[in-house]
Amino acid sequence: MDFEFTEDQKAIAELARSILTKEVGDERAADTERTGNFDERLWTTLAEAGLLAVAVPLEQGGQGLGIIECSILAAETGRTLAPVPLVQSLVFAGLPLAELGTEEQREAWLRPLATGDVVLTAAVGQSVEARHGEGRWVLNGTLADLEAVHLCRRILVPARTEEGRAIFIVDPRAEGIEMTLSRGSCGDYLGELRMHNTELEEDALVGGPMGVAGENCSNRAFQQALVAVSATQLGVAEKALEMTSRHVSEREQFGRPIGSFQAVQHRAADCYIDLKAIRWTTWRAAWKLSQGYEAPREAAIAKFWAAEAGSRIMAAAQHLHGGLGVDTDYPLHRYFTRSRALELSLGGAERHLAGLGRELAAGVARQEL
Repeated sequence: MDFEFTEDQKAIAELARSILTKEVGDERAADTERTGNFDERLWTTLAEAGLLAVAVPLEQGGQGLGIIECSILAAETGRTLAPVPLVQSLVFAGLPLAELGTEEQREAWLRPLATGDVVLTAAVGQSVEARHGEGRWVLNGTLADLEAVHLCRRILVPARTEEGRAIFIVDPRAEGIEMTLSRGSCGDYLGELRMHNTELEEDALVGGPMGVAGENCSNRAFQQALVAVSATQLGVAEKALEMTSRHVSEREQFGRPIGSFQAVQHRAADCYIDLKAIRWTTWRAAWKLSQGYEAPREAAIAKFWAAEAGSRIMAAAQHLHGGLGVDTDYPLHRYFTRSRALELSLGGAERHLAGLGRELAAGVARQEL
């Protein structure tokens, strides 16, 4: 296990940080959040730099890379709160299509993703019912809290069939689908899709008519999504801690910087330790997935730390900023709301800790038998 990034991976991180730092200022990001729209100009810039092609196979004009490189980009978008659906398009939808899709499906959706012409997403961790008959698939069910769905040309929808799990490529505006949008705490739109006898052609099944998606494939997609969300939280927490460090170094009380007070130093040190925990658990899970292994435990551990430690870091950052920490016009507030959304995305700390506990208990029970 080697967590040292390759030169190519470092180059991706440097390029992304350069573009995002230049393009995403506090005022521009705040304006975009108020409108609830994504930054189309930034999306185009990322495409022109080749960053949207990271997860796209070489045959479709991409770079043919994987979860580590996508997570590097996720962390950089977290640092700037970049208002683009990069994780949803590249990880939630892009990686499963690259790994499971037919040549026709990859050509139809991954090639235009690389050029920034489409936005994609997936209903990660959710599913609907699907039945097959008369040469068509019929889907029924409800999907909630879908990020960027109003921007998407297609959404990957996991489903339960008589033969097992499957994944479908669905037009969210197709006949038989009702979309309802609401605004989240970060200002972005969240969508709910109600499917009532929604008919799909055979080729909507990821992997072709026979399908290749099953329980393991759905689980892997979920693990990759957990890692990407954790990486985004890493970027958010890292930037918030940098802002806090700068503030306590400059803010003076009793004639000296408040960062010189022992209580403040202890609080900041705890944040530093928590940040390290998010970083190493996230990259450990990403590394294992990149090697082709299943990583349910590692992904759950990463998401637990991203949620639990991320929450502690943001609470401390607000506290150490004093009144500025709760000023909605101050940039830290946007980091707090984004961190909170990421904390709860795909399940909070309690959910993943409970799952790890059940796994450990089951292992002990098997040993006793």
